[in-house]
Amino acid sequence: MGAKIGTLVNQARAFLAAVQFLTRLPLPNLYRDGDEAAAALRRGVAYFPLVGGLVGLSTAGVILAASYLWPPWLAVALGLAWEALLTGALHEDAVADFCDGFGGGWTKEEVLDILKDSRLGSYGTIGLMLALLLRAGALASLSGIDLLAAGAASGALGRWLGLPVQALVPAVADRPGLARDLVKELSSREVLLGLLAAVPAVLAFGLFTPLRLATALAGMSLFVCWLVPHLRRRLGGVTGDCLGFACYVGQIIVLLAASAGR
Repeated sequence: MGAKIGTLVNQARAFLAAVQFLTRLPLPNLYRDGDEAAAALRRGVAYFPLVGGLVGLSTAGVILAASYLWPPWLAVALGLAWEALLTGALHEDAVADFCDGFGGGWTKEEVLDILKDSRLGSYGTIGLMLALLLRAGALASLSGIDLLAAGAASGALGRWLGLPVQALVPAVADRPGLARDLVKELSSREVLLGLLAAVPAVLAFGLFTPLRLATALAGMSLFVCWLVPHLRRRLGGVTGDCLGFACYVGQIIVLLAASAGR
C-alpha cells in the first residue's frame, strides 16, 4: 500500500511539474531542491499532451464565449491573448527563435548562437506572424462543439509531437539547456504514454470527425519525417526551441485539418 501511495504521489508531482512548465499558473512548490524538481519534470514529460489539451480547451472556451459578444476574428484574438497569458507565450517564443536561427544561420554554430539570442529578427517576426495567422484563421472558421473539440485536440497532439522528436533526435552535444535535460533517455514507452495521455483531449475530435483526425495525424507524420533529418543535418541534435517549434506546428496541422472545407 505504501509503495502504491508513493507512486501516486510521484505521478501527481510529475503532473504538477508539467503544469508548472507549460503554464504560468501559481502552483505551490512541492520539491525540496532543484534536483527533485528536475526529476519530477523529467517524469512529467508524458503529461505534456494532457496539459496541452486542457490549455487548448481553455483557449477554445474563451473564443466560444467571446464570440457571443464580438465578431469571430476578435473572439479569436482574445482567445489567443488568453493563451499567451496562460502559457507565457512559451511556444510562440520558440517559433520566433527557430525561424530566426534556421533562417539567418548557415553553420551549426551560427544557428545555435542565434537561437540563444533573445532579440527578434526578420525571420522570427515573419515566422511568428504567419504561425499566429494560420492558427487564428483556422480557429475563426470553427464554432460550437467543433471549436472545442479541435482546440483540445490541437493542444494535446501539438504538445505530444515534441515527444517523438525528442526520442528520435539527441540533444545538441555540449550545449546546456532544457532539451538536454528532457531528452535524456526518452524512450518509446514514454512517447506511447504521452499519446495515451492525449486521448481524453482528442476523443471528441476523433469521434465527431475521424477523417479529419486521420488527416491531421498523417500531416504530423510527414512533418516529423522532414524535421528529424533536418535537425540531424543542420545541428546534429535538438534544442528546446526546436521542440517548441514542433509543438506549435503540430497545433497548426491539427487545426488546418479541422477547418479544411469549412
